Amino acid sequence: MNPPIRVLVADDHLIIRQGLRLILETEPDFEMVGEAADGAEALRQCAEFKPDVVLMDLRMPGMDGLTAIEKLRSVQPEVAVVILTTFNEDALMMRGLRAGAKGYLLKDTDRESLFDTIRAANRGETLLKPEILARVLSASNEGSVSTATGGELTERELEVLRGVAQGERSKEIALRLGITERTVKAHLASIYNRLGVDSRAAAIAVAAQKGLLPK
Repeated sequence: MNPPIRVLVADDHLIIRQGLRLILETEPDFEMVGEAADGAEALRQCAEFKPDVVLMDLRMPGMDGLTAIEKLRSVQPEVAVVILTTFNEDALMMRGLRAGAKGYLLKDTDRESLFDTIRAANRGETLLKPEILARVLSASNEGSVSTATGGELTERELEVLRGVAQGERSKEIALRLGITERTVKAHLASIYNRLGVDSRAAAIAVAAQKGLLPK
């Protein structure tokens, strides 16, 4: 039996933290190891408790979630971050993805979506529900994106990227395209290089702003 996924929640609203704790405690494969009310406290607890996944609110007093994500990325890159957000924060969500977050959770999400997103982040994957992806695709008020692009994506790379945007795992993309999982990973590495990113979530964010994903 695999050890439980260690989760830390960073949100300035006590009721959100308590609610998530109650929900996570209903599943044996999750363990909530800490909770923080701001970004600075989240960083301290990450250093102490070494969680697998952090659920990070973007708007917090003191150090906000975006700053905390960027700092955590530099000191504990192995920790997967999932953004806690609401529907009216599209620009912040885009910035959070580019800062290294694995995906989003809406604060009114259902239990199964919560569990699936945490598990995907722990595997190093990105799981975006269709309605959330639609918000990413429609977000255009963030301005230009600075990327170290190395040219246009190939048709096969676009097929792989679109699979990623639909939440497919590497093995599912490989099966659909009739290629090996190793080839999928090679395409992902090329996509990251061309878009100037280093994660699936960031690739989706940049590709959406560049118009590479279907509306």
